Amino acid sequence: MPAPQTLMQAVVARLGARLGSGLLDAAANAAVVLQDAPEQVRRELRLFWDEVEREAQRLERDAAQPSPAAGARVDETDSAVVSAADVQGRIDGLRAQVAGFSRRLDQVP
Repeated sequence: MPAPQTLMQAVVARLGARLGSGLLDAAANAAVVLQDAPEQVRRELRLFWDEVEREAQRLERDAAQPSPAAGARVDETDSAVVSAADVQGRIDGLRAQVAGFSRRLDQVP
């Protein structure tokens, strides 16, 4: 059996012979897209699993931190400062993630 690339070339050649050059260009573009599809799927799955791992780590980290409702007393003024610091930390973390995603997208051909 011929190699997949040879089969794809044969399909494009036969379509060109039967349908003309306008559809040949469309078929060639479709062949390129289909050829790149497995790599795109792998890349998206890799990004998805990276996100899942980070989310699992975040959930574990949040579960490990004691909450004020668990009986610990927190002064309201300190609570506001801690909350603001926690929010800023999360914002900084999100900014770092966005920068990482941006770098990854810049590296993708």
